[in-house]
Amino acid sequence: MLRAVLLDFNGILVDDEAIHEELLREVLAGEGIELPPERYREAFAGRDDRGGLMRVLGEEGVDASPADVMALVARKARGYQEVARRRGFSFFPGALELVEAAARQGLMLGLVSGALREEIVQALHQASLRQHFKVMVTAEDVREGKPAPEAYLLALDLLNAEPPLPERLLHPHEVLAVEDSPAGVEAAREAGLTTLAVASVYDDDELAAADLRVRSLAEIDPQRLQELFSEASRR
Repeated sequence: MLRAVLLDFNGILVDDEAIHEELLREVLAGEGIELPPERYREAFAGRDDRGGLMRVLGEEGVDASPADVMALVARKARGYQEVARRRGFSFFPGALELVEAAARQGLMLGLVSGALREEIVQALHQASLRQHFKVMVTAEDVREGKPAPEAYLLALDLLNAEPPLPERLLHPHEVLAVEDSPAGVEAAREAGLTTLAVASVYDDDELAAADLRVRSLAEIDPQRLQELFSEASRR
């Protein structure tokens, strides 16, 4: 039985991929490094900025210290905050409705994202959603981002440890992870979770490792989530 849903943030709730790509391209241009679209997808899609920047800098032979990398992360974060203040956040069709409906039906909800906590909180407050999420694991909370399973394993621990405590211990086979990238799917599967991939950025072939796939969250509601989860559990 499905008892909890853990959602990615960028690409699942908030449609901001183009903003991240533009800002990271600007940050790396300041270091004399080009970031064409295909390289952005390889290095950053589904991963946190720190890991992506370390990968690109390493490929370019740049001997960057952790402090150097975090300075670039901070520069990009300032740009993101400025864009968010000017434009607000754009949510995917069906995303807000699904979160609200799932909360009403008593599902435990959490966010597992490579985004920075401040960015996520700002978006959730805009949409009046913060109260629906019991746990939130962000880039600052883990040593290794997706595709490593650390963030999902931490989220599972928090679901069981944070009040209100569940009536009985929550197990991985009772949790669904909702992701939009191969890296995110891999992380969730490594943590033992059933995965639902939303093809907002990647196509079905690239998301083939997911247990379930949909084109948009607008296609599903909590009842359909339960049905899909049951189907996947019987495989």
